[in-house]
Amino acid sequence: MATQFPKLPFCRYADDGLVHCRSLKQAQYIKAKLAKRMQECGLELHPEKTKIAYCKDVQRQQQYETIQFDFLGYTFRPRRSKDLYGRVFVNFTPGISRTASKAIRQTVRGWRLQLKSEKSIEDLGNMFRSKIGGWLNYYCKFYPSGFHPVARHLNWALVRWATRKFKR
Repeated sequence: MATQFPKLPFCRYADDGLVHCRSLKQAQYIKAKLAKRMQECGLELHPEKTKIAYCKDVQRQQQYETIQFDFLGYTFRPRRSKDLYGRVFVNFTPGISRTASKAIRQTVRGWRLQLKSEKSIEDLGNMFRSKIGGWLNYYCKFYPSGFHPVARHLNWALVRWATRKFKR
């Protein structure tokens, strides 16, 4: 990408990549060139994960079949945003993906907090602070309100713990 298309913004992490193109024609051309290059290396693009998405926002309002995609635990899609003056508009921004949200809730369920009634709140904080802090630092960087359902699930897990601990 750096040698063949140096002016196109490109992001890669492990086996996932993202190329920002200016038009549909350019995106189709890049996709074909990437598929050819991967084939030369004995690799192939994943047919379901490789797609062209339209970054629909207030300035780009055309209709297209794919207007969202997942990348690194985020779902990039049109969302409501506020500008400096409090005006609401549509912006193409990342937020926590459903799969990441579900995985975090499963992890919290796996902790089985309600069965740790012998622990104090400080002990629970010491056990899980780094994990929860990492989630907050990563997923609340962009569109933090998308993390609210996960935070609510964590709060309910703590409520169940407290209800069982302080039963009397």
